[in-house]
Amino acid sequence: MNPLNVFIVAGEASGDILGAGLIEALNNRFSHNIKFTGIAGDKMQAAGCESVYPMERLSVMGIWAVLKRYRELSKKRKQLISELIANPPDLFIGIDAPEFNLDFELALKQAGIKTTHYVSPSVWAWRPKRIFKIKKAVDLMLCLFTFEETYYREHNIKVACVGHPLADDIPEIVDSAEYKKKLGIDAEKKVLAVLPGSRSSELKYIVEPFLKAAELCKKEIQDLEVVVPLVNEKRLEQFNRILAVLELPFKIKTTVGNARDVMSAADAVLIASGTATLEATLLKRPMVVGYKMAAFSYAIFSRMLKIKNVSLPNLLAGEPLVKELIQDDCQPEYLANEVLPLLKGTADSEKMVSAFKNIHQGLKRDASKIGAAAIADLLRDKTNED
Repeated sequence: MNPLNVFIVAGEASGDILGAGLIEALNNRFSHNIKFTGIAGDKMQAAGCESVYPMERLSVMGIWAVLKRYRELSKKRKQLISELIANPPDLFIGIDAPEFNLDFELALKQAGIKTTHYVSPSVWAWRPKRIFKIKKAVDLMLCLFTFEETYYREHNIKVACVGHPLADDIPEIVDSAEYKKKLGIDAEKKVLAVLPGSRSSELKYIVEPFLKAAELCKKEIQDLEVVVPLVNEKRLEQFNRILAVLELPFKIKTTVGNARDVMSAADAVLIASGTATLEATLLKRPMVVGYKMAAFSYAIFSRMLKIKNVSLPNLLAGEPLVKELIQDDCQPEYLANEVLPLLKGTADSEKMVSAFKNIHQGLKRDASKIGAAAIADLLRDKTNED
């Protein structure tokens, strides 16, 4: 039998992780009689996907950043759509990146190509009318959370709730002392993990308030270790340029590509809102969430937002469990005031950890395997799989 051809597109580091797991599960499901091409990061490429365009070009945040790259991305998408319609794959999988992938999926589905979208856009949080576009564009939605599954079923969209692969990968108990040793840090020292995001635009706005908050924490806990994991060498270079301008009076430890190890070693985490907050949740690490973007972008985004809490741990807990300091509230003094009690270990941090344990258990479903099974069902007519 000829191999199945799958074109798969991820737009950032978190999507690359999800894509790699799904590729491995689909390879197992179809006995490796399947070929993957698309837009992929290092992990998806290592899993066997041939990448035709740098994934990082898709990783933009904020209105101005998107507008500056719009022509390039639009041109590339049109080119790929034309190529795929001329030589149709058996399936297109878009992983997150809805601004890029939904139009891609719509054009392909209208041309008779099966489409799957992995990670639901936050239609329940903002721009709810996107659900109608999704219905036209997507044959199968793979969502991560049960409340999303209910939403799609109400709109008669084929959906499978897969849980989250991170919940499968991360053990329910993570010993911080083990990871402090791995990072060369004394087990008795307090560790603050600082994660300012994975996008260039995020570092531009978030690094300074986060590091100045860390400086305030360091004044109170003098032997505090501040560790900043960056997603790749480009972000490390950008971080170092910002750090040089700040001229902080203490040393910061930086690493590349091992954010999970750093968070595992941490007593508290200061983190940008995004997928990394879920990883911190599953590692049971008390956290404070901050976020900042260009004022113009935030003015537009905030008007479209339909929910009070934006971070994943609060959405999953159904309550404001984690402090969120967004835009004008993302100030060093405010951030430090919230982080310091967590570093010292308070009732609030214990409450967080207890809630995080419950969230972990609810998300542990063997996500990649369930996703592969749902895709196999979608492709049953092509594979004759029983």
